[in-house]
Amino acid sequence: MSPSAADVVGELKALRKGRAIFTTPLAARVGPALRSACGIVEDDGTVEMRRKLSDRLRPLVESLPDDLKIALLAAFALDDRARKPFYQERVHWAAITLDRDDRTVRRRIDEGIEQVAALAVAAAEPASRRYPSRSWHTEELRVTLAVDQPVPEAFEFRRVIADADEIAVLDLALTLPVPGESGDSVREPDLGVDVFHGGVLDGRVRESSDRIGLALRLPEPLRRGVRHEVGLRFRANLREPRYVCVPRHPCDLFDLHVRFGDRVPKRILRVEKVFPRGAGDWARTGTVLAADDAGEVHVRFRNLAPGFAYGIRWA
Repeated sequence: MSPSAADVVGELKALRKGRAIFTTPLAARVGPALRSACGIVEDDGTVEMRRKLSDRLRPLVESLPDDLKIALLAAFALDDRARKPFYQERVHWAAITLDRDDRTVRRRIDEGIEQVAALAVAAAEPASRRYPSRSWHTEELRVTLAVDQPVPEAFEFRRVIADADEIAVLDLALTLPVPGESGDSVREPDLGVDVFHGGVLDGRVRESSDRIGLALRLPEPLRRGVRHEVGLRFRANLREPRYVCVPRHPCDLFDLHVRFGDRVPKRILRVEKVFPRGAGDWARTGTVLAADDAGEVHVRFRNLAPGFAYGIRWA
């Protein structure tokens, strides 16, 4: 059963006390509504629980108006500058930052918690239920891509969940877009793949002009409901200025960091749920992204639909 917004509100108000997400032990402060909304499972330890809380709450908080955002980042100790041991100290920090009194900030926090709870409940339905899988789905996919290397390099860390018994092989794939008018096709040697942990590369095949399929044999077959993590490294020259994930199976979370270094493109756009062939179409509008001072861009997607593209493109 999905949590109600009222349940999430109550648990967020309890969580903000003391050291908030840095409370130890944390498990006693996180109730069933927050666990459901944040994807926290029974065997998650304190570190994993804290990471999941931060990963779910931070983007929701950052979507709020600035005054509510600052107030909630302080309330839950999500801002490094407000990582103080007592709730009233964090409230006072936010009051100074916003040039308001403490009472006003407390009202802002209550208002923000109501909004975050509603957003969390709306986003709580996992992709595995929206897009049923008969084999396995990705609970979390984290990719770090360095474009500023002689050959672009990506590290991929993926957590999967078996949706059936005896899952022995993960059928993965990587899309390397080719220029539409070139007539070229991607070749198997164009893509370097190293497995860091979680299985053995058991085969690779060119599935289309721009997509290479990979078979990753697992150390042992997975039973239904069992989680498994893999770590991979990819190296390939990007023939088109974009990087997208086109999941074959449902994916709950895709987190992407792209590093351009000192050669930041003039224009960077977010790509979300478009057909793969349209991912590089500049006629399509998308959210404009700004690189930070390190020349990096960070985007996050939830509930990815199989067969659609998610990521970024740049000029």
